[in-house]
Amino acid sequence: MTSIGGAEMVDWNLAVATATRLVRPGPEISREEARAVVAELRRHAKASEEHVRAFTRMIPEGTEPEDTPVLVVDRAGWIRANVAGFRELLRPLLAKMESRRSGGPGGAVLGAVGGKVTGVELGMLLSFLASRILGQYETFAPATLPQALNSVRAGEAPSLPGSAKSSGQLLLVAPNIVHVERELEVDPHDFRLWVALHEETHRTQFTGVPWLRDHLQGEIQTFLDETDVDPMTFLERLREAAQSLSGAGRPEGERGDDSGRSLVDVVQTPAQREVLGRLTAVMSLLEGHADYVMDGVGPEVVGSVAEIREKFQKRRAQGAGRLDQALRKLLGLDAKLRQYKDGEKFVRSVVEEVGMDGFNRVWTSPNTLPTKAEIAKPAEWVARVHRTAES
Repeated sequence: MTSIGGAEMVDWNLAVATATRLVRPGPEISREEARAVVAELRRHAKASEEHVRAFTRMIPEGTEPEDTPVLVVDRAGWIRANVAGFRELLRPLLAKMESRRSGGPGGAVLGAVGGKVTGVELGMLLSFLASRILGQYETFAPATLPQALNSVRAGEAPSLPGSAKSSGQLLLVAPNIVHVERELEVDPHDFRLWVALHEETHRTQFTGVPWLRDHLQGEIQTFLDETDVDPMTFLERLREAAQSLSGAGRPEGERGDDSGRSLVDVVQTPAQREVLGRLTAVMSLLEGHADYVMDGVGPEVVGSVAEIREKFQKRRAQGAGRLDQALRKLLGLDAKLRQYKDGEKFVRSVVEEVGMDGFNRVWTSPNTLPTKAEIAKPAEWVARVHRTAES
């Protein structure tokens, strides 16, 4: 495995190796059936383009679907794609932390050891997530990702793709989709199309709204820029966050204040909280819109959509066990589930009030995105955006 950039603060290749080694195997499936699943998922992704565009009335500007290819991956492929995206997104922050660390005593040794420790820890978290994600529009992955994943399938030595201009990639994680459709005992063909509709909506959002990706990346970079770049201070905050989440070192009666907070909630400055509020609103919009479209298109093309939705909602609300629930809280996954629910309610309420064209004003500019408060009170967004436009 080749190293990237020397002794970095995160050993990205070690993260991939650790996650790939620890991730649970997928469901048992024959080679012939696996090929059939992959082919069907690709067909469904293609068919979903027309369904989503017709329902949302969003037409990509200057970007055709083939420019953002569909990648049907296994769990290891999902891991590699996400590590590549993380590395691109975190590059500016880690560069600043690297320069600060290199000036201190023992910086080189800390870099080599710390990078490996962080790589292992990241790999452990990704191994947990890799068996749970059904699909994803990876916004920040390098444009070379498809070639890198194809080289792995061909048996070449694994290595992360090098830095390149980011290009959105639509990922469908085949073993996870098969696992869930079996677990829920739903029609597999309907379920695969249902999942494809959700993920295709995300691709349509980013290809149909040219400024959205840069806006989201800018908000994330603003959040990261506010991070204290002193490595020791950053590690201390992580340690305090872990103690806060576990209640360690405090009497039983004093553990209530932080019990519902995730890691990202704890390690942030006041300025970061403002950015996080805007990011939460955007992500609630994107996830809720995808759920709304998935269910809106579903009745016409997915015969068992009502059964799938009912069973899937129950599955979302349940954790597999105490460890699963603890990790979900630590990683903020419970907050993500609320984003689906709150965002879908926002989209539904706005469409009922002003129609799909009226809702689509949300994509006009960053100024027409809903605030976190407006996600909870859709009428306030309607009043602000529509009254402004009509005055």
